[in-house]
Amino acid sequence: MPLDTASLNQLMPFGAHLGLDLVSATPEEVVATLSWRAELCTAGGLLHGGALMGLTDSVGGVVAFLNLPEGVTTSTISSSSVFLRGAREGLVTATGRRLHRGRSTIVVETTVTDEQGRALVRTTQTQAVLVPTS
Repeated sequence: MPLDTASLNQLMPFGAHLGLDLVSATPEEVVATLSWRAELCTAGGLLHGGALMGLTDSVGGVVAFLNLPEGVTTSTISSSSVFLRGAREGLVTATGRRLHRGRSTIVVETTVTDEQGRALVRTTQTQAVLVPTS
């Protein structure tokens, strides 16, 4: 099944809740966008850091998912975000890239930019590779 926004929202309902729109998805890179909405903001009309972290965690999770063998799942075990600037309008774009794929972890770096291409957030996360036990 190709991974598009509809199938992603079935796989990860939180992405639908945020309003995430999947632009492209390969095991090496995932790109998704999020539109500024008042309900995602904090004081001063800025996109809330939690909304931006939700975006980066979702994109990182998709990168990890696309790098898993059949029947294996993933979960974020660490995430570190650096906030560089705020967004008060428009569309933000998250680009997640796989940095490392090992037997037990996958490391992803995701950068969020505004419509002018300025970096807003940079997140590095580690995803556990969870092999089912039976």
